[in-house]
Amino acid sequence: MMAIEQSTDETLRAAAIRRIKKKSEFKAHLFAYVVVNGFLVALWAVTGAGYFWPIFPILGWGIGVAFNAWDVYWRTVPTEQRIQREMDRLRDPSVRGAGAISDEEAGGPAPK
Repeated sequence: MMAIEQSTDETLRAAAIRRIKKKSEFKAHLFAYVVVNGFLVALWAVTGAGYFWPIFPILGWGIGVAFNAWDVYWRTVPTEQRIQREMDRLRDPSVRGAGAISDEEAGGPAPK
């Protein structure tokens, strides 16, 4: 039982480290977004403040920042039960058209 607990702790530790790295990378991404776009807005203001052209990089890059935030803070990690259910579905030959894969696609032996 001690080995199972240790394995679970190691798995949780690895997941925690990955999550901390993702959060750190997101903060760096957000910082770069704010600094660069702030510079573009300042450049726009200094050069006559005509048509607000910085909106294009702000919106374009903003989509990337939003997806990055979703990945870091709101994306759900698949549960073991969900993974097992998908594996069972892929193994079931009666649902071939619904996503089941062959041995070859799964990395099994190639047909002769």
